[in-house]
Amino acid sequence: MELQHETILILDFGSQYTQLIARRIRELGVYCEIRPCTDAAPVEISPRLRGLVLSGGPDSVLEDSAPAFDEGWLGIPDIPILGICYGMQLLTHLGGGQVARGTNREYGPADLQIAQGQSTFFDGVQATTPVWMSHGDHVASLPTGYAALAHSTGCPIAAFENKERRRIGIQFHPEVTHTHEGQQMLSNFLFKMCECSGDWSMGSFIEEQVALLQQKLGDDRVVLGLSGGVDSSVVAALLHRAIGDQLECIFVDNGLLRKGERDSVAAEFSEYRLTVVDAEERFLVGLDGVVDPEEKRKVIGETFIRVFEEEANRLGDVRWLAQGTLYPDVIESVSFKGPSATIKSHHNVGGLPEHFDFELIEPLRELFKDEVRTLGTGLGLADHRVHRQPFPGPGLAVRILGEITKPRCDLLREADAIVSDEIVGAGLYRDIWQSFAVLLPVQTVGVMGDERTYENVCVVRAVNSRDGMTADWVHLPYDLLGRISARIINEVRGINRVCYDISSKPPATIEWE
Repeated sequence: MELQHETILILDFGSQYTQLIARRIRELGVYCEIRPCTDAAPVEISPRLRGLVLSGGPDSVLEDSAPAFDEGWLGIPDIPILGICYGMQLLTHLGGGQVARGTNREYGPADLQIAQGQSTFFDGVQATTPVWMSHGDHVASLPTGYAALAHSTGCPIAAFENKERRRIGIQFHPEVTHTHEGQQMLSNFLFKMCECSGDWSMGSFIEEQVALLQQKLGDDRVVLGLSGGVDSSVVAALLHRAIGDQLECIFVDNGLLRKGERDSVAAEFSEYRLTVVDAEERFLVGLDGVVDPEEKRKVIGETFIRVFEEEANRLGDVRWLAQGTLYPDVIESVSFKGPSATIKSHHNVGGLPEHFDFELIEPLRELFKDEVRTLGTGLGLADHRVHRQPFPGPGLAVRILGEITKPRCDLLREADAIVSDEIVGAGLYRDIWQSFAVLLPVQTVGVMGDERTYENVCVVRAVNSRDGMTADWVHLPYDLLGRISARIINEVRGINRVCYDISSKPPATIEWE
C-alpha cells in the first residue's frame, strides 16, 4: 500500500453518503481513498496511513446477507478507527457488544446529548448539538473496552469510544450538513486522534492527475465528448494539460442542447482539436416514440457512443474515450465501491452499451461538482465556464416529459433561454445550483386576445444544493417569477401556462426524469 500523502482509508459498506465523508475529509486538507468493504486487509501498512473510517450502509450486521468484512482491518496496530452508523454497529458486533432491532429507529434530525470532556472527538462541540440520524438497528450493549459518550432521545448509545485502542463509534452521520458540528468532529478525528498535518489540496490533485494520466495514456490518443458543460470542459482542460494534441474533442449537436450552445462551444474551444458533428436527426430518430425516461437515457447513451466510434474512426487510431462522470452520477446509477442502491441510471454510466471500441477514462469520477469547479479554476478555465449551472447529459430529453420531437425541443429551448436570461438579469445565477424549464405532456385551456387557446404547460425549476446529493427548492422573488411567466407565455408560441416546482430532493430528484 504505497501512499504519497497522509491518508485516511474509508471502507464503503454501501451508504449513499460515503463519498460525502471523503469530501469532508478532503475539505480539511487530508487525502483519503474509498475502498470496497470486501477488500482484504493489507499485509504491509504504509506509514502514511493515518486512520480508518467504516461507513454507514443499508444492511444489518444481524443478517447473513451482511457484506463480507475482513477483520484483519481491525488488527492494524496504532491506526485510529471511526465507525459511522453501520460501522459503529459492526464494531459492536465484532467486539462482543449487542446490536438490536426494535423501537430505537431514528430517521432525520435529532439532538445529541454529549458527556463533555470524555473524548477529544467532541472537543469544541456543544453539549447539545443537532445531528442527522438514519438507522433501524441500534447498539443495545457496549462492546468490550468501550465507554458511552453520547445519547439522543431515541438512541441510548449514540456514541462510544475505546480510548486505549483509539476507536470511536457514532450512530449519526457527521458528513451531512444537517449535523451542524459534524465538520468539527471530523476535524478532531483527523488532527487530534489521527495526528494528521493536512498535506493535500486541489493543487496536489491536479499535479498527481496529470502525472497519472501521462503515465497511463503514454502516446495514446483520447477522444472526449465536449459538451461545454463544467464537467466535460474541466476534463478537456485536464487532459489537454497532460497530453496536449493527443486529445481529440468532439462536440455532438444532438438536438437536445440549450439555445446557442453549439456556436458558443465552437468559439470558446477553437484552440483545441475540436470536431463539431451535427447529429440532431440521428438522435431524434432514435428517440422517436420513446417516452420511458430510462429508455431515453439508454438510447442517448448508445447513440453517443456510436457517434464517437464513427468520428474516432475518421480521426484514425484512438484508444480511449474520456467522460466527465462525477460521483453523484456513479452513486445514483451503479454500486460504486460498496453495495449501494440504484436510484436512476445516467447516460455516461448505466447508459453505456455492453460493447464499444474504446477503453474508458473518467478522471473526475470521485469528485463532486463544487470540487470540479475548484479544479477548473486551478486549470485556468474562464470563470463563466467554470460556474455554469449543471446540465444533464441527456439534455432536454429528461426535461421533456413524454415524446421527444424537434418542435417540442425548440419550444422548451426558447422557454429555458428565458428562464436563464431572467435569472442572470436578477443577479441570481451564481447563487442557484440549477434553474431551468420543463415541458409537460399536457395541454390546458387559456385565453389570448379574446380567443381560446389549448397549449402546452411549462414548469420552472430552481434548486440549491451543495453537491447534488440533496437539494432544496429556491424561493424566487414573486416579481421575478412573474416576469419569467409573462415572457414565456408572450414570447414562446405554444405555451399558455407556467408553473413553479416547489419539491426538494429527496423525495423528488432535481431533474424530472
